[in-house]
Amino acid sequence: MLRPIKVMVVDDSAVVRQVMLDVLGRAPDIQVIGTAADPLFALAKMQAEWPDVITLDVEMPRMDGITFLKKLMAERPTPVVICSSLTERGAETTMQAMAAGALAIITKPKIGVKQFLHDASNDLLSAVRAAAQANLGRLRPPPAPPRPAAPDPLAANQEAMAQTTQNIVAIGTSTGGTLALEVLLTALPSMSPGIVIVQHMPEKFTAAFAERLDSLCQIQVLEARHGDKVVPGRALIAPGGKHMQVRRSGAQYYVEVADGPLVNRHKPSVDVLFRSTARSAGRNAVGVIMTGMGDDGARGLKDMHDAGARTLAQDEATCVVYGMPKEAVKLGAVDLSLPLTALAGEILHLARS
Repeated sequence: MLRPIKVMVVDDSAVVRQVMLDVLGRAPDIQVIGTAADPLFALAKMQAEWPDVITLDVEMPRMDGITFLKKLMAERPTPVVICSSLTERGAETTMQAMAAGALAIITKPKIGVKQFLHDASNDLLSAVRAAAQANLGRLRPPPAPPRPAAPDPLAANQEAMAQTTQNIVAIGTSTGGTLALEVLLTALPSMSPGIVIVQHMPEKFTAAFAERLDSLCQIQVLEARHGDKVVPGRALIAPGGKHMQVRRSGAQYYVEVADGPLVNRHKPSVDVLFRSTARSAGRNAVGVIMTGMGDDGARGLKDMHDAGARTLAQDEATCVVYGMPKEAVKLGAVDLSLPLTALAGEILHLARS
C-alpha cells in the first residue's frame, strides 16, 4: 500500500482542530501527524516529523498564517490548504495567502463550525489530496506588472464594442489556478477578446480574487453578475457557489449566473461553462483548460472542440497538478498543449485568426 498523506492541522480554535482531526482521520489514505494552536507550536512539532500537507488558518496569535506561509515557501516549500472564515476581511487575507503560494481554500463560518466542517468533509479531503499531488516547483508567484500610466481610450468604449464581439475565450482551472491565471491574464493587452473563467473557489472569495487580478491586469477583471456582457478587454470570473453559462443574443454574448446542483462535485463547474460556450459560440470560441485535480472541464472542452472551437491545454511541465488537462487530452479534446507562459500569445493568435 502507498503510505498515507501526512497532515499537520494549524488553527487557534480547539473545536476546528478536533473536527479536522476527526474528518481527516477517517480517510484511510490520510494521517494527521499533529495539531497546533499557532505556527510557532506547529514548527516545533514539525521538526520531529515534517508533513506532506498543512491545513492553515490565517488569523492566529503570535504568528499569522500569511507570515508563516511566506516563511515556509522561502525555507521549506510545503503544500498548504487555507482554512479561512467566510467573511469579506477573511477573503482579502486569504487572497494574500493564495498569492504567497497556498493551493486551496476551505471556508469556515463564524458559528456552526463543527457542523459545517463535517458537511464540507468531501471538499476538505479533496483539497488535501490535491495538495499532496502538487508540484511546488511550478508554483512561483510572478512579479506584478505595472499598471498602464493612462487609461486606454479603446477600453472606455467596451460597451459600444459589444456589437462587434465575435470571439470569446473560456478558461477553466482549479488547484494552482490562482497564480496560473495571474500569469496568463497579466500577459494580455487591454483589448483582448472577451474572457469567461471558472476557477474552483468558494463563494465570497471569487470577488476578492477578481479585485486582486483587476489591480494587476491591463484588462478589466470582474466577478460575474447575471446578465453581464462578454466584451473585449473584460474577463468575467464565475462567482463561487454559482454556475456560469455563456448565452448569445444576436451578436452579443452575455453570462447567465444561477444556482444549481453540483457538477463533477463543483459549483461553479468548468464543464457547465464549456458546454454552454460550445452551444452559444461554437467555432467563434477558444477553450483553455489549466492546472487542476480531477476531470471537471474535460468533457465540456471536448464539446467545444467538436463544435469547432480551438482548444488549448496547459502542459504537464508547467501545471501544479496535471489532472484536468490530462483528462482532456485523453478524450481528444485538446488541439495543442503549451507551457503556461505561451498560452496568452496563442489565445490572441487564435482569437484573431
